[in-house]
Amino acid sequence: MGQASPGSAASQVITPHWQQQLLKCEMIRSSRLPHHRARASAMASRTVTKSAIPITNPNHVKPTNGTDVPDATSKDGGASTASSTPAPTTASESSPVSANSAPNHPSATVAPISEAPRPTAEPPENTWNSLDMGGVNLKTIPHNSGLFTFTFLINLYLNHNSLTAVPPEISKLRHLELLDLSGNALTTVPPEMGMLTQLKELYLFDNQIVILPPELGSLHQLQTLGIEGNPLDATLKGMVQKDGTPALISYLRDTCPMPPPPPQRVWKNVISPAERDALANDPHTETFSVLCYNILCEKYATEKLYGYTPSWALSWDYRKELILTEVMAYDADFLCLQEVDIAQYEDYFVKHLQGQDYEGIYYPKSRYKTMSDIERRQVDGCATFYKASKYQLVERQLIEFSTVAMQRPDFKKTDDMFNRVLGKDHIAVTCLFENKKTGTRVIVANAHIHWDPNFRDVKLVQAALLVEEIETIAAYFSKLPPRPPISLDDQLGPSRPPPMYSDGSKIPTIICGDFNSIPSSGVWEFLSTGSVPPDHPDFMSHLYGKYTTEGPKHRLSLKSAYAAAGDISLTNYTPRFQGVIDYIWYSAGNLSVNAVLGEVDKGYLEKVVGFPNVHFPSDHVCLVSEFRVKPVRDTLPSSSTTSTTNGTHS
Repeated sequence: MGQASPGSAASQVITPHWQQQLLKCEMIRSSRLPHHRARASAMASRTVTKSAIPITNPNHVKPTNGTDVPDATSKDGGASTASSTPAPTTASESSPVSANSAPNHPSATVAPISEAPRPTAEPPENTWNSLDMGGVNLKTIPHNSGLFTFTFLINLYLNHNSLTAVPPEISKLRHLELLDLSGNALTTVPPEMGMLTQLKELYLFDNQIVILPPELGSLHQLQTLGIEGNPLDATLKGMVQKDGTPALISYLRDTCPMPPPPPQRVWKNVISPAERDALANDPHTETFSVLCYNILCEKYATEKLYGYTPSWALSWDYRKELILTEVMAYDADFLCLQEVDIAQYEDYFVKHLQGQDYEGIYYPKSRYKTMSDIERRQVDGCATFYKASKYQLVERQLIEFSTVAMQRPDFKKTDDMFNRVLGKDHIAVTCLFENKKTGTRVIVANAHIHWDPNFRDVKLVQAALLVEEIETIAAYFSKLPPRPPISLDDQLGPSRPPPMYSDGSKIPTIICGDFNSIPSSGVWEFLSTGSVPPDHPDFMSHLYGKYTTEGPKHRLSLKSAYAAAGDISLTNYTPRFQGVIDYIWYSAGNLSVNAVLGEVDKGYLEKVVGFPNVHFPSDHVCLVSEFRVKPVRDTLPSSSTTSTTNGTHS
C-alpha cells in the first residue's frame, strides 16, 4: 500500500483522533486575519459591559454529564467538577489550594484524576487572561519581551505570523492552557515548552517541524497537539493518527533522556565553626538528628496524579531504592516516615534498615481495621525508626484523631465533630525514648494531618489534639523513675547523673510530619505561638467545644527547625504547588538546632516540572535536622560512682 497522507482520500480509515485533528486544523486555518479571536470575542460580547473583554477558546467543547470529563473524586471520597477556564478564584491563605477550587482537567495520558488532588496554586488574578497577537506578521519575539511577564495568561494566540523560533522564555507562562503557534515558519519548538504543564491545547499546525523535543512528554494534561501540515517524523505522526495526543505524549515522556542530577544538598549550619568545635570537645555535649519524609505511598503514585513523571520512574521498584538510599545516607538517629504502607514497612524498610542499627514502630491509618488482609497491606501509615544502639524505646502510643475527638466531653454534642472530624482517619505515632548512655529522654511524634483545604478546621483540630495528647504523654513520662546508673564497664567517657524532669515540658520533644499546612495557616500559628483565638478563621465558624470557646493552647515552646536556619522555600514540589507543608518542630526550652539539611538547588528546580522525577522519588523533599540537648537543671545527686568525673557542664 502506498505511503498516503493520513488526511488524504487514499489513506486508510481515518480514526476519530485524526478526524478531530483535521477539524481543528481547518478551524485554525480560518483564523488567519489579524486578531481574529479578539474580534470574534468582541462581537460576541458587545452587549456585555466590561473593562476588558475576555477571549474564550473557540475550540472548547463544554462537557456534559456522563461524557468524557467526569467529576474528579478524591481518595477520601470528595469530588470536584472539571471545567475549562473558570473565573479566577482567590487561594486560601491558610492552606494549599486543592483542585476542588481549581480546574481538574483529565490527564492526557490516563483517565481523569480519581484520587486526592495534591496542593495547587492559582494563576495571578487579572482582569484579562487571553492575548491575541495572531496574523500581525510578527517575525521575532525578543528574549526580553514583556510578553513573558504576563504570567497570568491562560490563552495565547501567536498564529499566522512569520516566526522562525520561539524563545525558551515561553516557559515562564506557566498558567497557559491554550497556545496557538500555527501558520508560522517554525522548524522546532524549545524543550522548555515542556514546563507548560497546564496546557490543554497546543496548536503547531502548518509549520516546518520534523522532530518534537522529548521534554514535551511532561505535558500530561494536553488534549490536542496540532501537528497536521508539518513534515513530522512518520512514527510520531502515526501515534497521533492511531491513538491520539495521549499516546504521543506518553511516548515522549517515557523516552525522554534523564536530565543531569542536581548538586548535593548542602547542610546549613546554625552555629559557627568555633561553637561546633567547642561542642565537639565538650564530653557532655549530647546531640541527635531527626529525618522527616513523606515518601509518597505506592497506592497514590499513579499517572492520574503524576502524569508528568515517566512511568518507569513512578514505579515503586524504582522509587523505593532512591528512598532507601537517601534515608540511609543521612544516618539520622530518628527516621519519621509518612505514607508508608504495611507491605512496604514489613517487606522492605524493616528488612533493610535493621542492618543499619534501626528498629521500627509502625501504625497504619484506622481504615485498615475494616479491610481484608490483602487490602489492608496497602493502607498507609506512619513509621518511626530509631538507632537501637543509642536509644531504648520506653513506650509507644498511637494517636487516632477521630478516636481522641470522640473521647472529649466537650466534643460529644457537636454536629461539626460528627460531620467533619470523625470521617478522617489520620494518625500520629508518639514514641518515648531514653538515651542508653546518658539517660536523657526524648519524645518523638510522627504525624500526618488531613490534606483538604476545605477542611482546614479539621487540620487545626487535629493539630490541637496532637499537642494535647503529647503533653499528657510527656507528663506521664516525666514521672517515670530514672534509669539505673550505667556500670563502669559501659562507660565510654566522662558521665554525669541521669536527668530528672520536674514536668513534661522539660523533656526534649520533637513533633514532625506532613502537616499539609502552609506557614500562614492556623496550624502553623498554633504550633509556633502556643495558641490561636477561638474565633480563628481556620475554624471556619464551626463548633469544637473549648477550642472554639476558649481557644486551643499549649506550653511546649515549639519552633520550626528550619526557621532557625532561615526557613526553606518548599517541601512539596509539583507543577501546581510549590511550598512548605512539612515541618520538624522542636521544644526550644530544652533543644537547640545545630544544622539543617539545605534546599534543593534552585537552578535544578527551574528546569524540572515537578516531583517525583528520576532524581526525587516523592513529591515531598526529605527534611533533616541536628539538635543538641540543653542540660537539665534537675538531676539526681551524684553517687560515689559518678562523683569522680572531671568537671561539670554548666
